[in-house]
Amino acid sequence: MSLVVIGTVAFDALETPFGKTDKIVGGAATYIGLSASYSVKPVKVVAVVGDDFPQSDILLLQEHGVDTEGLQIKQGEKSFFWSGKYANDLNSRETLVTELNVLADFDPIIPDSYQDCKYLMLGNLTPQIQRLVIQRLINRPKLIVMDTMNFWMDVALDELKTTIEMVDVLSINDEEARQLSGQHSLVKAAKIIMAMGPKYLIIKKGEHGALLFHKNKVFYAPALPLEEVFDPTGAGDTFAGGFIGYLAATDDISFENMKRAVIHGSAMASFCVEKFGTERLLNLTQDEIEAREQQFADLVAVVPATAVQNV
Repeated sequence: MSLVVIGTVAFDALETPFGKTDKIVGGAATYIGLSASYSVKPVKVVAVVGDDFPQSDILLLQEHGVDTEGLQIKQGEKSFFWSGKYANDLNSRETLVTELNVLADFDPIIPDSYQDCKYLMLGNLTPQIQRLVIQRLINRPKLIVMDTMNFWMDVALDELKTTIEMVDVLSINDEEARQLSGQHSLVKAAKIIMAMGPKYLIIKKGEHGALLFHKNKVFYAPALPLEEVFDPTGAGDTFAGGFIGYLAATDDISFENMKRAVIHGSAMASFCVEKFGTERLLNLTQDEIEAREQQFADLVAVVPATAVQNV
């Protein structure tokens, strides 16, 4: 099934307690595209880079099943760049540098070959750009998933709410859910946010897993306890790519299948944090992915205590 991803293809420079990197390839669309490519190919990306972005890295994306026809290359301009430093617990980070560069005036152009889009993933960008992509598609996709962040809640709340009305699934973290809803309880927050338009809501809780809400249904996927976590950058985008990639591959958007998609996305994100940047996402095998998914399944597989007592 045709999957289109909009987001950033960019450079990151990272520092964690386990080391630091110079400029490496990052960006929401990069992580989403690579993660989704393990489920469905091609993953069609809409993004923009400058002419400083190496052709070798574009070829690497293509080799992993990412269609880059929608990747604009702006001559004489630089790619988006972000640099950050993580605290010892890896749960908080300090932004050191943000250079918008080509992203400052990004105008998303949808190639004709992308107009068959059935599944659309809106990576974190301005709500106006996310909405413009939806409007530029001739037919509404079967499923639209949107990611956003608290920055847009601070500076463009009305625009954000207008865009949220247009999507099927909203994916945010727990802090953002509380800010958007004005509720501390995530259950109450979910009801308020779904009343804004999305039929489904994913609330990511980092090292504490993820919640999927739909009407009065709730599904919880735990985070996998890992021996080593090197770099959490891109984990949320990797989760999103795994989630929508699985749905596109199975072409089933029932709540039951979304539960499986959440587990698959969680498994993909657990790989991402094991190395810096996208490194771990470049050489996964299907056997590794299936084994990791089984680990997640084993975490939550249990016979209820009352059932055992009644035997």
